[in-house]
Amino acid sequence: MSSSTARLVTPAEARVDLAAIRHNVALLAGHAPGATLMAAVKADAYGHGLVPVARACLEAGAARLGTAFVREALALRAAGVTAPVLSWIITPGEPLDEALLQDVELSASAPWVIDEITAAAGRTGRTARVHLKVDTGISRGGAPMAEWPSLLDRALAVQAGGAIEIVGIWSHFACADIPGHPSIDAQVSTFDEALAIADKAGVSSGVIRHIANSAATMTLPRARYDMVRTGIAVYGLSPVPELGGFGLRPAMTLTARLAQVKRVPAGSGVSYGHLYVTERETTLGLVPLGYADGIMRDATNRGEVLASGKRRTIAGRVCMDQFMIDLGDDVAEQGDEVIIFGPGDHGEPTCQEWADSLGTITHEIVTRIGSRVPRVHLDGR
Repeated sequence: MSSSTARLVTPAEARVDLAAIRHNVALLAGHAPGATLMAAVKADAYGHGLVPVARACLEAGAARLGTAFVREALALRAAGVTAPVLSWIITPGEPLDEALLQDVELSASAPWVIDEITAAAGRTGRTARVHLKVDTGISRGGAPMAEWPSLLDRALAVQAGGAIEIVGIWSHFACADIPGHPSIDAQVSTFDEALAIADKAGVSSGVIRHIANSAATMTLPRARYDMVRTGIAVYGLSPVPELGGFGLRPAMTLTARLAQVKRVPAGSGVSYGHLYVTERETTLGLVPLGYADGIMRDATNRGEVLASGKRRTIAGRVCMDQFMIDLGDDVAEQGDEVIIFGPGDHGEPTCQEWADSLGTITHEIVTRIGSRVPRVHLDGR
């Protein structure tokens, strides 16, 4: 446990099973034999807690870590994490000097990024390790194929002067989580074309080639190249739900404690707008989590939780700090635990069920959990 055994009782907490994280990383590595595994720990490790999760990933065999922003990588360095880290969204004015001084690898999608990295290298006297990103069909980050040769030319010219070292070429899938989507083969072909152009231009054959996300790691052997970048699957959530869980173990259990339990008569309107009205005399329970904590307002009269041994549907409008559940005539007391979602071991809803009921993906469910909810890291070793 990352906190002391005698920790304070809180209204709600997100328990993160680090043994599950390690299990998932080991399982993912088994799906990509011969490839290096990068664990994506961006967005506070998908809401699971950056530093404890990063350390668990490295313990389980991840060789590298990935973050969206430089400040996330610097937080890892400040915590003493020394493994290679790649940050891939660079905007003007990023703290590139500090990134180079802390040995953070950087992604570049355009010549201006190369220029900013070069300037930082000049100021710090450090050679920047750079991954060049090509847009193979997601139309998001990366150099379009029409601009790929000019990015290569600029990077190679700077590399000749010693300011940078090109260590990787990468891209990202748009639809790897949709089995059979025609864009998948098209992107692999475009990536191969980009690699061939880079090779002809004189980029070292020793660069790390990577395009596979969690979905591709599990389902597309030809896309694994030299490294796979695994995100949502690290946290035990399926990257392709229609194909099942792949043996992954969900790492997070979100819980709260009832703040109030009371009897109300039939016909009682519950919460804002009276969108739920009791059909008979019943017991209501107040759960101290709301949309400020990541419980989406759309879960009104829809989201399920486990309380007093049974699943209960949220009764009425989800508020900023709380929501209500109808307990019927079942016995409950203030302080009783409510499980919002977890692995499903006790009959509680899973994160996937929450995502399905709200028409979203599990990524959004776990990353929306707010800072008022403490992360409690449990270790089953």
